[in-house]
Amino acid sequence: MSTEPTSLARLSMSLPGELFRQLDNMVEERGLPSRSQLIAELIRHALAEHEAHTRPDEMLAGTITIVYRGDRGRVRHQLAQTQAEYLKEVISSQHVFLEDDQSLEVLLVQGPAVRLKDLCDALRRVRGVHQLQLVTTTALLPPLYEPDVNGLPEGAAA
Repeated sequence: MSTEPTSLARLSMSLPGELFRQLDNMVEERGLPSRSQLIAELIRHALAEHEAHTRPDEMLAGTITIVYRGDRGRVRHQLAQTQAEYLKEVISSQHVFLEDDQSLEVLLVQGPAVRLKDLCDALRRVRGVHQLQLVTTTALLPPLYEPDVNGLPEGAAA
């Protein structure tokens, strides 16, 4: 799915009055120039979610946001172990402490949709995880390194 703006197509739609007012309020609160920009963003999110559910081999990039209690046994250790099992998919992580011994962790991930779903399911099984959300996009990160003709990273001695 390309995000290259090639040409514009017009869309006409009818909405219930209250939903239309809520949409206009959201456009105004976000300071967007038009409803079209907001609707396009919402459609992109829906399409990425659809790809994740209907095409398990589709490569996706995104974030996993986790909120958990740090005082529940070995939660941090179990989360780290789970992430290590998905080393190819977890690009990086950021952790901050929240109030009341809670933590927020954000993982930058990329991989086949089915692997990202499996990773989320494994993280949800860790006792002490309160919230977990995967947000994906079909735009991908560039490769971290390109192997040379011998299969070695550039600059590595053979």
